[in-house]
Amino acid sequence: MDSGWIIAIGASGGAGLEDICDLLSVLPRDLDAVVLIVLHRPWDLASKLAEVLSKRSQMAVAVAGHGELLVPGTAYIGEPSIHLTLLEHTFALLTADPARLYGNRTIDLLFQSVADCGGNKTIGVVLSGSLDDGSRGLSAIHHAGGQTMALRPSSWLGHGMPENAIAFDGPVSVIGSGSELAAAIVRLVRPDG
Repeated sequence: MDSGWIIAIGASGGAGLEDICDLLSVLPRDLDAVVLIVLHRPWDLASKLAEVLSKRSQMAVAVAGHGELLVPGTAYIGEPSIHLTLLEHTFALLTADPARLYGNRTIDLLFQSVADCGGNKTIGVVLSGSLDDGSRGLSAIHHAGGQTMALRPSSWLGHGMPENAIAFDGPVSVIGSGSELAAAIVRLVRPDG
């Protein structure tokens, strides 16, 4: 897995959840990549995110365990108050945050870890959400030689995560609909397929 692809996806809110579901419904179950997902959601409520995503995903969906070896063809999430990051390209690193120090920066936290560990075999994807989480992390992935993607902004949503990511720093490799982003991911991971 050391030479495999790492795909990091960040979103927020109900629209972001729907975007993640749409993306996972298109990505093939045998994709030779680890998918890491952060969705902003309430910290103090039980989460059924893994169940929700599993119903719409072709690939397996799992809640990552601290130090867990990551398996290609699997989409991983963290618990709401424990942030998912990457350690040494093949292991999950969970960061507890009882004081909420990372607040609305959990996507940047994941993306920065992916940039640090994954290099040029990484893909960062910013989907729907408000504010600007993901912008700095997407820039880090770009500067590490990875590919960057953002959902095509919807004018009626206002200025949110995709718009901020696109405007922040450096070119975004692909801007498109969820299905266009999924197709671009598959083309990168399977260049001969």
